[in-house]
Amino acid sequence: MSKIKEIIQASIDTKTAILHGQSLHNNIDLCVEKITHALKNGNKILFCGNGGSAADAQHLAAEFSGRFYKDRKALPAEALHVNTSYLTAVANDYSFDVVYSRLLEGIGQDGDILVGLSTSGNSKNIINAFITAREKGITTIGFTGNSGGNLKEYSDILINVPSNDTPRIQESHIMIGHIICQLVEENIF
Repeated sequence: MSKIKEIIQASIDTKTAILHGQSLHNNIDLCVEKITHALKNGNKILFCGNGGSAADAQHLAAEFSGRFYKDRKALPAEALHVNTSYLTAVANDYSFDVVYSRLLEGIGQDGDILVGLSTSGNSKNIINAFITAREKGITTIGFTGNSGGNLKEYSDILINVPSNDTPRIQESHIMIGHIICQLVEENIF
């Protein structure tokens, strides 16, 4: 098998494991329910991640605030890292470990949803944000790899992709995020 086919097959194998993972399906359903409820109650969805997961967080926030399938009103969703002046100031003045938790202190409200994407589940800045979220009554949804890492302990809902391979995990995070966005959009509109 060529290397290209091996990589494609690895992606298919991960998605096949997700297809047959009933507990993961239950958690995806729960995410849809919680996000739908939050948005119907006037709350917002906030996203955070690092590196490629930051790009994925921004991508998923845009699916909610822009549009997915339906031409509809915008839903309140934002990625916490999009203000580079804030991000670099707080990382410089305090620590990169608090860039998300500090912003959440300022804009997070009881009833909001925080989605944190971390393939390892061990990103300190996301864990700190989840700790702050709990203090504020914000539901936390962790998107991780197989083990869930340390983020598992702080996630109200854990979406742990059954893989330890970062690219396969990130591909699956986008697929699952798209599923959630589609079903929330259908619920609301």
